[in-house]
Amino acid sequence: MVAGPAGALYVDDGGEGAPAVLFVHSLAGTSAHWSSALAHCRPRRRAVAFDQRGHGRSAPLDHRAELAIETLADDVRAVADACGLHRFALVGHSLGGGVALAFAGAYPERVERLLLLDPIGDGTQIHAAELQPFLDQLDSPAYLPTIESYWGTIAGPDRAVRERLLADLRATPQATVVAGFRATLRFDPTPSLLRYRGPILSVVTPANDAPFSLHRVGRFPHRVVDGTGHWIQLDRPAEFARLLDGFLESPA
Repeated sequence: MVAGPAGALYVDDGGEGAPAVLFVHSLAGTSAHWSSALAHCRPRRRAVAFDQRGHGRSAPLDHRAELAIETLADDVRAVADACGLHRFALVGHSLGGGVALAFAGAYPERVERLLLLDPIGDGTQIHAAELQPFLDQLDSPAYLPTIESYWGTIAGPDRAVRERLLADLRATPQATVVAGFRATLRFDPTPSLLRYRGPILSVVTPANDAPFSLHRVGRFPHRVVDGTGHWIQLDRPAEFARLLDGFLESPA
């Protein structure tokens, strides 16, 4: 555990070698979503993952304060500082992709490379009114069937992975999930995309290749992976490892 700005953060740290890689998981995920990637990386390089605040073994959210993607990026800084990572590769999935981008924009000199795995998009392009009925359901007694139904639409074809994701979702407090969705809708990626000028790659599913997708907003390279759900690293761990290696080892 390390001290974060809003409470203790669980960290999984291991391996040696550069560049070190720091992984940031999705909403209703944990550092365990990176287990395969960590095991793949650690024979050759240091690899670190952590549970974001409100998730897994980390401290719960302070619901008196409004959650923001930029606030969650402060936890990345706390973990990197505690682990002595001064310059490193950063990987973020979904909500964690937005968090990773926000950190890279705030501290571009510390991010050697940035890989975004099916990340959230430009929330400012999404009309809040369109999602208000969904958000109202999340704030109601219909929360569990609503969120589980949505998870079912974005999970992949692997039944074991789907059941694992639903278990992680049920273990995540409702307040964390609702706050995460609201933070996503407020996220404007443009300032961070302008400040971070290092190597960047987005690995996405076909559903995340739209005008609001970060690689479209920032006009940077992307790769599309077919036949998986939103959690590419769980559905296709070997393919994700190959893409990660290729990015980490490519010329700057």
